[in-house]
Amino acid sequence: MAPRRTRVTERDRSRRVLSQNFLVDPAAVNRLTRAAQPDPDRLLLEVGAGRGQLTRLLAARSRHLIAYEVDPVNAAELARSCAGLPTVTCRQADFLTASPPRAPFDVVGNIPWSLTSAVVRWCLAAPGLRAATLLTQLEYARKRSGDYGRWTRLTVRSWPEFSWRLAGRVPRTAFRPTPRVDAGILRIERRREPLLPVAALPAYRRMVELGFDGVGGSLAASLGRRHPRVRVAAALRATRLDPAPPVGQVWPEQWLALFRLLRPS
Repeated sequence: MAPRRTRVTERDRSRRVLSQNFLVDPAAVNRLTRAAQPDPDRLLLEVGAGRGQLTRLLAARSRHLIAYEVDPVNAAELARSCAGLPTVTCRQADFLTASPPRAPFDVVGNIPWSLTSAVVRWCLAAPGLRAATLLTQLEYARKRSGDYGRWTRLTVRSWPEFSWRLAGRVPRTAFRPTPRVDAGILRIERRREPLLPVAALPAYRRMVELGFDGVGGSLAASLGRRHPRVRVAAALRATRLDPAPPVGQVWPEQWLALFRLLRPS
């Protein structure tokens, strides 16, 4: 007997295109809400609100919540489910096209995984962002938070201004449709005070880019293209780094120390 074919509906295609995996497990919804730690007095933006499973719980902890959902079918259901919640504003719109609010705000959401990098970039570029709590693929959350013992360029580059933390894990069975991999709760928080003077941040970012570009075959060789090699060798010794460490294994704190040692006085 030939295998039975499952009919693919328009909704199935839409979910695939929009990378929709709805969080349906109440325990997981509660876990994400607790990780977000919403400040009731601060504006809260929800990305990918879907049908409102998370929205309704967030509304109980926020005096002003703006929920974004781009899919018109889900947006209509979201509006109906939140009709009795005066603190919630539902917007059928692409979150990535929205202008960041001028007032301080937080972001939370079970975001479309195919748009993770774009959502993170939007958050980091928004001057008013105070914290973002995002449900991403577990591998992405672990990579960005250094959970593998390695650090990515984006994390190191933004470290003076933002902390990155893996705030929890969510099994794949908590979603419908069920994705192939588990999820991680990524928590990005803007520091109250940058770890470097604001005027020094562009120079720090240039040093990180120089170190990560790999030209020269080692971190020492890459940094030596802009800094005296004797100073680079002394800075590596002071930070207890080998002359040729894998760049991803250099901790953010060591990058900060290298910058302070190599920065012209």
